[in-house]
Amino acid sequence: MTAPAIYKSAEGRARIRDQYEALLDRWPVEAERRTVPTRLGETFVVVSGPTDGPPVLALQGSGGNTAMWLPSIAGLAARLRVYAVDVPGEPGLSAVARPRLGSEAYAEWLDDVLDELGLPRATFLGASLGGWWSLDYAVRRPERVAGVALLNPSGVGARNTALLLKFVLLRLFGERGLRKAMTLAAGELPKGPPTADEVALVEFMLGTFKHYKPRMEPIPTFTDEQLRSLVMPVLAVLGARDGMIDQRETAARLRAALPDADVRLLDDAGHFLPGMVEAVVNFTDTPRATR
Repeated sequence: MTAPAIYKSAEGRARIRDQYEALLDRWPVEAERRTVPTRLGETFVVVSGPTDGPPVLALQGSGGNTAMWLPSIAGLAARLRVYAVDVPGEPGLSAVARPRLGSEAYAEWLDDVLDELGLPRATFLGASLGGWWSLDYAVRRPERVAGVALLNPSGVGARNTALLLKFVLLRLFGERGLRKAMTLAAGELPKGPPTADEVALVEFMLGTFKHYKPRMEPIPTFTDEQLRSLVMPVLAVLGARDGMIDQRETAARLRAALPDADVRLLDDAGHFLPGMVEAVVNFTDTPRATR
């Protein structure tokens, strides 16, 4: 059996899949698992929340999958209809296709996802690179985006390229190096004892990077003109201690381009934002007009 290009081996892919499915079995609310056809291949979606709740399409970051929402899905799905999507080319249950960032391919893929889910439009919830995909779609397809909720998005503030190099080097030192790399990337970790789901998720992420080839291409930066073109409500929850992205710059650029956006820069937070549920729910569940 040949290993797909995004995995180091077929055995590694199978191990990631088994661990991921074990995490999905921990999903704390009633959910439907769906696989929908798209032009990039099959796309896996976990649907949770009241059928009459505002629809939210949730996109994970690079190197992640729907399991990243495990610690927060109960709060999100209490009032929202959440469609958590495995992005193709990432270590989930969707196709392994990985088109170039900045091309039309991901917008066309999201067209298919929304169509197959029967959603004329939705609020987009994106974390890290998921925030980039959300913004890219909002720029290209504003009529299909009811709002954008960003959690430490890529593509606005500068990336820490020195950290990326350090991350690659630390991976050479096995699990100890991976743990150190994740600590550097996360910045300030949440205070207090982690939940069982948070522990399981971190262990899964550590295991994933033993077998998965992360995306290494440059992430395009949105221009001021593109940011100003956003006509839908925007929420941005940012960690000032994010080790991967300069979120202070993200906050400054969003505030300058979008004076009506709700931009929250959390001084004590890093790349992980466990306390974002209430902000996202209130933002999504409150009717707003486009500007």
